[in-house]
Formats: sequence, C-alpha cells, structure tokens
Amino acid sequence: MGKYFISETDIKTSWEFVLTAFWQRYPNPYSTHVLTEDVVFREVTSDNCLLSRRLLTKTNRLPRWAECIFPANLSSSVYIIEDSVIDLDNRRFTTLTWNVNHAKLMRVEERCVFFSDQNRPAWTRLIREAWISSGVFGLSRPIQEFGLARLRSNQMKAMKGLEHALSHLQKTSSSHHGDSTEKPKTCSSASTSQKPQQYV
Repeated sequence: MGKYFISETDIKTSWEFVLTAFWQRYPNPYSTHVLTEDVVFREVTSDNCLLSRRLLTKTNRLPRWAECIFPANLSSSVYIIEDSVIDLDNRRFTTLTWNVNHAKLMRVEERCVFFSDQNRPAWTRLIREAWISSGVFGLSRPIQEFGLARLRSNQMKAMKGLEHALSHLQKTSSSHHGDSTEKPKTCSSASTSQKPQQYV
C-alpha cells in the first residue's frame, strides 16, 4: 500500500486565464527541474474536447541515503507522460501524469482537475490528487515518504510557476488591450488549500 495525497486550491483567476497560463508555465524560475516538454499528439473530439499527450523530462536526484544503495549509473532524469482533456462546454481541464522510467523504484501518478466555479466566475478550483508506490522490497516505506516530501515541494514550485505565467499573461494582456482587460490575481495570495491527507 502506498501514499495518497490530496489538496484543494481556489485560484482567484478565471478558468480561461488559468488554462492559458498552464500551457505557458515552462520555462520559469521555479521549475528548473523540468528540462524538456514535447507534444506527442493532440486531437479534437466530436464532443468538443481537446485531448493532448506530452512527454516531459525532469531531474531525478536521489536522496543521499539512496545514493549509497542504488547503482551509480541510475539515470538522473525521469520521463513523465502527461495526458490531458480540455472540456470547453463544462469548463473543466483534467491532467493525468505518471513516470515512465524508474517505475519499480517509485511510481507517482498525479491527477489535477481545474474547473470553473459557477458561483464565482472569476475563480478557478484546483483539486490535485497523487498516488505514490514503490516495488523495492524492504525500502518501499522510506522511498514513498521521500516521494511524498518531493511531491509537496514540487507542488509548491508548480503553483509558483503558474503564478509566474499568470503574471506574464497579465502584462501581455495589459500591453495589447489596455487596463480594461481582466487582470489575473496571484495564486499564493488568493488561494486557500486544505491540509493534504495521506494513507500508509
């Protein structure tokens, strides 16, 4: 049995702005661990949904205690598949990511759902869930704990990266359309997160 993580965040920015900022997050100064991003395919379905698959490369530095156990030639990069669905009619954006390599050492699956709040059109709700598991006999628990700690750290970086992209959009929109355009609010000052939960 692995670790489970969940958090809920309210972003005081419209769903359209958040959706646009998501695709413009990289590069940013808070996500230097993300090395590359490539679109594998995109398709528009008959029910007006956009399906995408991307391949991302991220750094994969092991903790010091693990460097003494695992081979020195273990790849320092991890390859991530990201599937996403944009449902324009329901104003819902869902991503599912998982690592392709090092899956026996540690597998992390993450699902994020961004959806428009009908009662507050200027806000976007984000629900993030993650499942962390390890197939290394005798070491699965510390590996999962390490994975959970890194996930929390990367989540904070991801939100800061999204905030950075929103800020860039704000400047771009202001320069092209003047001050009448909606100005995205920062995520950190305008969001509230529930305490993450986990199981052992």
